[in-house]
Amino acid sequence: MKIFKFKIANISVVGLALTLGVILITSQSLRAQQMICCQMQPQQITTTSFFTDPNFMAAHESPMPFEYKSEHGKFVTFKTATGADARGFLIKSSHKTHKVLLVFQEWWGVNGYIQLEAERLQKKLGNVDVMAVDLYDGEVAKNADEASKLVNGVKAERLREIIQGAIDHFGTGHTFETLGWCFGGGWSLQAAIMAGEKCTGCVIYYGATETDPAKLAKLHAPVLGMYGTLDKWLTPTVTATFDSAMQAAGKTLTLKSFAADHAFANPSNPHYNAEAKTEADLLAVEFLKAHL
Repeated sequence: MKIFKFKIANISVVGLALTLGVILITSQSLRAQQMICCQMQPQQITTTSFFTDPNFMAAHESPMPFEYKSEHGKFVTFKTATGADARGFLIKSSHKTHKVLLVFQEWWGVNGYIQLEAERLQKKLGNVDVMAVDLYDGEVAKNADEASKLVNGVKAERLREIIQGAIDHFGTGHTFETLGWCFGGGWSLQAAIMAGEKCTGCVIYYGATETDPAKLAKLHAPVLGMYGTLDKWLTPTVTATFDSAMQAAGKTLTLKSFAADHAFANPSNPHYNAEAKTEADLLAVEFLKAHL
């Protein structure tokens, strides 16, 4: 593994116990969902040049049906600035807290796998409310064709309304962190920018980057970005450009590189890399804990 840049002091490996929730997932849930998606910038989300690419779509095997039975999570509805409803899958802490982690889906939607990951993160982080923000307004793709249509059909304006509605849903006095995979990784970064000083940490799993100085100027949270060197879309060149833009903006970026392909953290993906996922998940949780 190559480390491009590392600004967090004393990140510790907390042991195999931290990953038991992932390792012990049933074989059905391991195959349940596939987390390959997009590298497009969020502002490009309505274009079709990438999401309708036959080679890209052919890499997306249809996910196996998987309904997650949550212990504590449930879908909640909240209002956006336009008055329209939006929703998210919320797992509340057993104790009152003003700390929130916003989780962002890959291109399949807030399916059972995302719900499982959101609840896993809540258990690892402890006294934190976790919401998987539904960027598709209840739609979930069953195959690559459906996912392509959904991701090409959403509008950036609506996504920003949903994210702002989720932030407002928790009221004043709350602080936020964000985390997402691929499509959701890009929106994890955009949500961190939108939350401004309220956001204390942002995690990106192989998601779209941002190089606009005006947008990065609004970012206050440190960012942990994790990418695969074999990724054909979010290449080392792309992430190096992101690193340079963050440095120029005076922002804190920890950029981790793994000898892995795109979507390496998804157990049902043909390019799944168990070693890389284990380390990435450990670093993500440790990073989030350090900045809550």
